[in-house]
Amino acid sequence: MSAKEDHAHESFIKTPKQLVVVVVLAFVVPILLIVLISQLVTSGRVYDKNSPAMSDAEIAKRIRPVADANSGASGPAIATLKSGEEIYKSVCTACHATGVSKAPKFGDRRDWAPHLRKGQKSLVQTAIKGEGAMPPRGGASNLSNIEVERAVVYMANAAGAGFREPAAPAAPPQAATQQAAHMSMAAASPAASPAAAGKADGKKVYETTCIACHGTGVANAPKFGDKKAWTPHLAHGVEHLHENALKGVRAMPPRGGNLTLSDAEVKAAVDYMVGAVK
Repeated sequence: MSAKEDHAHESFIKTPKQLVVVVVLAFVVPILLIVLISQLVTSGRVYDKNSPAMSDAEIAKRIRPVADANSGASGPAIATLKSGEEIYKSVCTACHATGVSKAPKFGDRRDWAPHLRKGQKSLVQTAIKGEGAMPPRGGASNLSNIEVERAVVYMANAAGAGFREPAAPAAPPQAATQQAAHMSMAAASPAASPAAAGKADGKKVYETTCIACHGTGVANAPKFGDKKAWTPHLAHGVEHLHENALKGVRAMPPRGGNLTLSDAEVKAAVDYMVGAVK
């Protein structure tokens, strides 16, 4: 081997000091490179808490679409359908419990026989559109077609029919999840309790319960807004009207047939009707 080739294979590290320098550089240089690269990557993401973009209003604006989607605020409220029994007790019982104005009495097979012969579909359509003294949807305009049908099926089956209750429409998975979340929140929220519900809404109670009789004057019920019809009742005072509404009188059952109403709600409904004729 020539002297030239021996020189080419010689190491440039000739002293212990040079070896130490090489080892140190082998550790330091990669670390410096990593630090420089990380600073380069994050250079555009330095947050200034004093920047206008970091204000509470701006942050809320940016997250609102996500918050609305998660809370369901961007879509319609998910309603829970009532059962036939619930609707009967809150709406239909005012007339069907007593047979007022020829309404077929609940559980009376003889009363219901001619109606049952018409079939489920025909009875449901009659209940939805109204007939004779019965207003559309029994006076509860907020009931859906399915809820009306459930009430019809409940009453008809109590009189011996074999009608099939309609199934609730299938909710999309997301809607079902939202509904479960809303129900959990409602159960945990103090606002779900009657005490937190605020002042009773007399107009709402009238439109969902009292209108069945007072909207048309069924069985001599003083018709809503008719001053002449209400005059003899007002002569006894509003407190007396409250007591009659709570306990029932003649053809009117206690609480207008809706036993789920609180005293405050019954009184609010009476006050609302009285206010319409003053």
